[in-house]
Amino acid sequence: MVVALRYVWLLLLCSPCLLIQIPEELMEPPVITEQSPRRLVVFPTDDISLKCEASGKPEVQFRWTRDGVHFKPKDELGVTVYQSPHSGSFTITGNNSNFAQRFQGIYRCFASNKLGTAMSHEIQLMAEGAPKWPKETVKPVEVEEGESVVLPCHPPPSAEPLRIYWMNSKILHIKQDERVTMGQNGNLYFANVLTSDNHSDYICHAHFPGTRTIIQKEPIDLRVKATNSMIDRKPRLLFPTNSSSHLVALQGQPLVLECIAEGFPTPTIKWLRPSGPMPADHVTYQNHNKTLQLLSVGEEDDGEYRCVAENSLGSARHDYYVTVEAAPYWLQKPQNHLYGPGETARLDCQVQGRPQPEITWRINGIPVEELAKDQKYRIQRGALILSNAQPSDTMVTQCEARNRHGLLLANAYIYVVQLPAKILTADNQTYMAVQGSTAYLLCKAFGAPVPSVQWLDEDGTTVLQDERFFPYANGTLGIRDLQANDTGRYFCQAANDQNNVTIVANLQIKGQATLATWLAVPLGGRVQVSGGHQSDFPTHPLPSDATQIVQGPRSTIEKKGSRVTFTCQASFDPSLQPSITWRGDGRDLQELGDSDKYFIEDGRLVIHSLDYSDQGNYSCVASTELDVVESRAQLLVVGSPGSVPRLALSDLHLLKQNQVHLSWSPAEDHNAPIEKYDIEFEDKEMAPEKWYSLGKVPGNQTSTTLKLSPYVHYTFRVTAINKYGPGEPSPVSETVVTPEAAPEKNPVNVKGEGNETTNMVITWKPLRWMDWNAPQVQYRVQWRPQGTRGPWQEQIISDPFLVVSNTSTFVPYEIKVQAVNRQGKGPEPQVTIGYSGEDYPQAVPELEGIEILNSSAVLVKWRPVDLAQVKGHLRGYNVTYWREGSQRKHSKRHTHRDHVVVPANTTSVILSGLRPYSSYQLEVQAFNGRGLGPASELTFNTPEGVPGHPEALHVECQSNTSLRLHWQPPLSHNGVLTGYVLSYRPLDEGGKGQLSFNLRDPELRTHNLTDLSPYLRYRFQLQATTKEGPGEAIVREGGTMALSGISDFGNISATAGENYSVVSWVPKEGQCNFRFHILFKALGEEKGGAYVSYNQSSYTQGDLQPDTDYEIHLFKERMFQHRMAVKTNGTAPVCFSSQNLGVPELAPFRTVSTDAFFPVSLSLSLFTTPQGPDFMSILRGPRSGSGLGGSVGVSPSGRVRLPPAGFATEGWFIGFVSAIILLLLLLLILCFIKRSKGGKYSVKDKEDTQVDSEARPMKDEAFGEYSDNEEKAFGSSQPSLNGDIKPLGSDDSLADYGGSVDVQFNEDGSFIGQYSGKKEKEAAGGNDSSGATSPINPAVALE
Repeated sequence: MVVALRYVWLLLLCSPCLLIQIPEELMEPPVITEQSPRRLVVFPTDDISLKCEASGKPEVQFRWTRDGVHFKPKDELGVTVYQSPHSGSFTITGNNSNFAQRFQGIYRCFASNKLGTAMSHEIQLMAEGAPKWPKETVKPVEVEEGESVVLPCHPPPSAEPLRIYWMNSKILHIKQDERVTMGQNGNLYFANVLTSDNHSDYICHAHFPGTRTIIQKEPIDLRVKATNSMIDRKPRLLFPTNSSSHLVALQGQPLVLECIAEGFPTPTIKWLRPSGPMPADHVTYQNHNKTLQLLSVGEEDDGEYRCVAENSLGSARHDYYVTVEAAPYWLQKPQNHLYGPGETARLDCQVQGRPQPEITWRINGIPVEELAKDQKYRIQRGALILSNAQPSDTMVTQCEARNRHGLLLANAYIYVVQLPAKILTADNQTYMAVQGSTAYLLCKAFGAPVPSVQWLDEDGTTVLQDERFFPYANGTLGIRDLQANDTGRYFCQAANDQNNVTIVANLQIKGQATLATWLAVPLGGRVQVSGGHQSDFPTHPLPSDATQIVQGPRSTIEKKGSRVTFTCQASFDPSLQPSITWRGDGRDLQELGDSDKYFIEDGRLVIHSLDYSDQGNYSCVASTELDVVESRAQLLVVGSPGSVPRLALSDLHLLKQNQVHLSWSPAEDHNAPIEKYDIEFEDKEMAPEKWYSLGKVPGNQTSTTLKLSPYVHYTFRVTAINKYGPGEPSPVSETVVTPEAAPEKNPVNVKGEGNETTNMVITWKPLRWMDWNAPQVQYRVQWRPQGTRGPWQEQIISDPFLVVSNTSTFVPYEIKVQAVNRQGKGPEPQVTIGYSGEDYPQAVPELEGIEILNSSAVLVKWRPVDLAQVKGHLRGYNVTYWREGSQRKHSKRHTHRDHVVVPANTTSVILSGLRPYSSYQLEVQAFNGRGLGPASELTFNTPEGVPGHPEALHVECQSNTSLRLHWQPPLSHNGVLTGYVLSYRPLDEGGKGQLSFNLRDPELRTHNLTDLSPYLRYRFQLQATTKEGPGEAIVREGGTMALSGISDFGNISATAGENYSVVSWVPKEGQCNFRFHILFKALGEEKGGAYVSYNQSSYTQGDLQPDTDYEIHLFKERMFQHRMAVKTNGTAPVCFSSQNLGVPELAPFRTVSTDAFFPVSLSLSLFTTPQGPDFMSILRGPRSGSGLGGSVGVSPSGRVRLPPAGFATEGWFIGFVSAIILLLLLLLILCFIKRSKGGKYSVKDKEDTQVDSEARPMKDEAFGEYSDNEEKAFGSSQPSLNGDIKPLGSDDSLADYGGSVDVQFNEDGSFIGQYSGKKEKEAAGGNDSSGATSPINPAVALE
């Protein structure tokens, strides 16, 4: 059997109790196992239960005594005895106040069998009746305001502690503070009474926890007589009343010292310890510092304590002399022992106490003094000694220690028995350990007499010859500093006078470990090894069989609230089960359920949200069942300081000089030195919850004398500050009030200004409340005209302003404002000059003239005004100017006015940013605080300047060597135009230099350029001129017709409706216009399409079949340029596919229909005739199923034209359609007539407009409802339907084109076919849809 050897075995090695495990076959002396407490207080209706239970063999018999007299519970009426083998307890039922009195007394239980008698401690039974307040007549208490008074409580006595409360008749607690306090005796103390204390229902309530009863005293009527003069008086102690007292405090118990004082102003209490420092670690101050409590009294707390009551008139004190005594306590408690015949038995009973306890012995419950004198025992120095013990001497002894504070009792038996030696440890156990560690071999023996134990090696010699081997009293053998040759068998031999027994222990040493337990020292390289030795950290690796920590945690310093990570890497013997655990300050660390405080995984310990309680030593423990290695690191948590724990005010008599001494206890620095303390104060009367700083003191200082202001209710607090910032503020101090005084400051920022022409408003910045030096402050305001020596007029007011009426306009006054309170006046104030109200200025600035600086700037000058006419403080001049128009033509509309404000000491200003060749109006006005005065006016003209750039320069191709330029004049002439300057140059490097020439006609709008290179691009620059020269240029680039052979259909796209398709593209900037052909082709059908202008940017093809795939081909001069595919599919837009060499695809635009009562859509189509561009067709018609449709043609000149002749113009067709329309009109009501005619859609003609050369594709959003009175614009990329669009058309045809193009596409639009020479006939047939033709389809076919 392998036994794990751990250092915790040390807890099992030295306990003598291991020898007192009596075998079950032996008898056992009685042992008390449970008993009632020493003091038992019972109340009416409580069951009285006295417990006494004991173990022993043979069975234990019980008996009781009461007050030293034999007591038989079974014979008492109402007593029930427990029927249990090991219990002598009994219960008294039917308790009431009289019944319980019969059973009061001191009880003791005796438990006996044939081996002896055990005895319980004394049990004092006290019976207490229901509490009642003694009947008394409570008279009213009359007292004058400011005097002290004590309201008595005097509750009924009780064996259990009471709880006292003072309340009123509304069950509200009486508020307690520095002035009103309840003492430990329950009385209510008033240091001084106020009229607000006048109440007739002060009621003392006593709570008896034992009976769960609260009783109340008769209400006390406190009558306070008001007085006009409350007399100040020095403090006097109300409790205790004498100058000193002596108290006895019990060690380990709490001690409460109390001082309650009266006086006016209310005294404050502080505590001192003349005999030594105050034990701050276990002292608390309560009840507004009137109570000092020592939580657990120790011997060191013996001495003198002093309370001092202070106010501004003096102090009073009381000295407590505390003597610390102690009830008896054990130094060595007697223990049960087994002895063999002939041995000497010894029981030690060592106790301590103050005073020294008296020790008495009992044998089997009988005092030794009452036993026969010929006994074999003797008592020597508190020990009972029994020589030559025999089995008949078996006994139970009692050691009892007593002083005036308590009693101790211990039962211990001497059991004399003859037993053969027996080893309780199993035989042939195997112990494993690593080299260098310590092994413990167990051998637990039992017998009487106690057997001797020795350890032998295989040769039968004792192992104790080696100093590494050491025995324990319980038989265990320890072997330190294990070596490899310690492996082997060891024999444990136990013997007494009856027999001799032996067991074998097998020891195996594993590995060659040199380190069993080591600790990583945070700040050095020394290692603490088990056994107490110190050695250097090993520089060579440990053997592989031994557990070792390769990298341990490192000491660190972290800030509060942060996170720290410790890592630990260890190596283990591969044949053993490894374990890595973490310990913090000696306790095992584990992840705490849902808490994320600790995270432990893979040799890492992460501690989150560090607090100061987390600092300490953290250990990584690497272990197997054979060895343990520990590496330790230290964690310091730093941060802002802790709160200052306590404040104390002293030298309160200095308040008359506006000073006080403040001291405090040092704050926790949290591992960063405190740099300073910030002292703040609050006035709860004037500015509650607002704190003001009084200053800072160095961090090594814990007291200071503060200079205060008069009449401020000071409550102090102190905050410690280190490099990490301020800590939490301390608890607030008591409140002190400084005496009143006259003001020490006067208001500042005194001003005198009028808000009307006949008054003066005097204002100032009010004093802060802390500068009042009294409960209220007022202001003494004085004024008189400046320069007079007459008397001052004055007024005392509380508001921070004063209005002086009936003054002359703008007259200077001398002003003084002084603070006053009921204690006197402030210092003599300074004189301030103020002025009465201003009037509007009467002065008119005299203009000296205008100096023209350039075409857009002038200099305006004027003379200073007469200050006497300003009627106030001259604040400056306001210059207003505005443009009336060009010199050629004045504007009649409202023009914007510009303003320039000029300082009072300046009489000129430059006006810039003016328009050249313009007429301006100018006004100059002086102004004061009241407003503007009258204006001086002037008109001036700005000279001519250079013009702005011409507008809309366009380049039009004429031939391969000529171009035409079109432009518009500049928007800003800035003078009289004299012509234009035209410059141009080729863009390539091989071209000629720039050519420039003047165009003398200012009305010129076009110019032709000839003899240009056919394959070069040119840069054109045009400037307008006045007599001042040429202005800003407009620049364009372009080329001749020869460059148009390079076609570029950038961003071409197509969309389709139910039976139409729109092709759109974006013309390239600077490319000349050219013509090309668009062809739509479907299986079995080919649409002729039309010739289209490049600058047109879109084309609409109608008369297509719905739900049909079409190929779109683009040709220029019979050369194929581009192809794409589109599918018609109802009125909704569909996606298209396009393929063109180098041409990117664009997402298709959408067209949308506009519904009237019938679904109606509107579309725009451009048609051509053999004669060229002819007309624009605006088509309207219902959607599928309506059977209605129509079209109107509009010529470029604005005249309405009919479509070309066709069957639709034949008379028979017209008559047939008319008959159908007439029938519908009869069947439909009048509201459909207007819609069927399409009267809502009319075209508004516009004449004499230019053609838009950059028409855009039409979007869905562009279509709307149009009438003669309304125009709806397209989006930014759409032309207006009311604008003129350049007609499409071509004189060319494909009649001589030798074949059609057959192009196939996949579903995704990719090209899969090739051209063929087969010419297909144009497919014939109508529309397969159930409705009429497409809304954008012509109603008649074009020939």
